[in-house]
Amino acid sequence: MKMNCIAVDDELLALKKIERFAEKIDYLNLLGTFDNALSTFSFLRENKVDLIFLDIQMDEFTGIQLLETLKDPPYVILTTAFDEYALKAYELDVVDYVLKPISFERFVKATEKVYARFLKDQNNQSPAPTQHVVENNDNPEYTFIKSGNKTVKVYFDRILYIEGQRDYLQIHTEDSRIMTLLNFKKMQEILDDQKFIRVHKSYIISIDKIDYIENNTIKIKDKLIPVSSTYKIAFQNLLQKKNFL
Repeated sequence: MKMNCIAVDDELLALKKIERFAEKIDYLNLLGTFDNALSTFSFLRENKVDLIFLDIQMDEFTGIQLLETLKDPPYVILTTAFDEYALKAYELDVVDYVLKPISFERFVKATEKVYARFLKDQNNQSPAPTQHVVENNDNPEYTFIKSGNKTVKVYFDRILYIEGQRDYLQIHTEDSRIMTLLNFKKMQEILDDQKFIRVHKSYIISIDKIDYIENNTIKIKDKLIPVSSTYKIAFQNLLQKKNFL
């Protein structure tokens, strides 16, 4: 089973290298190469693309801006000469982050990672659950959250707080961070309103994970989270029920 892929880079030599490498891998079908991010939009609308090899720093429209614009992006391998975008790549659920100059060995490693995920997704086409799925539905322990091309199991008791980031939410747990397109309204429907509360337009927090509250600031682990006036009264009322005050 082949993966349809494209390469986007404003450096001709970089595109030629990817083209040469892709020809050596039998499960890659390189449909085309593009020297700027803007020119890929119409192609992505009209063609099925499974994987993009994407440069970051390009004139007019960067690779990051392209990813943030796509509603349902394919798998992505970022190819860049700069390492400072690694965190942003994680937030956008990029499969791999490859620094230039790219060796064939590193190229193969990255594509193998994508191909393994591609085959797994192809063999699991049934819709994944998006709500909590547990034996005791009155007291759910976890939920399944769609994150990029993955569906991630998230235990409620491990959530520290949830942070809004433009069109995404980032769920901060005790051992990971999960990006999702769910909005705050949907997230609040999933969460227990006696354990989680919105305290700011950009934050939902777990009451049980609060280290301390000082004035209008909540401390959870290393994070200081503001309490806005819009949510302050509801937050104080819940604290009173929990005997915090």
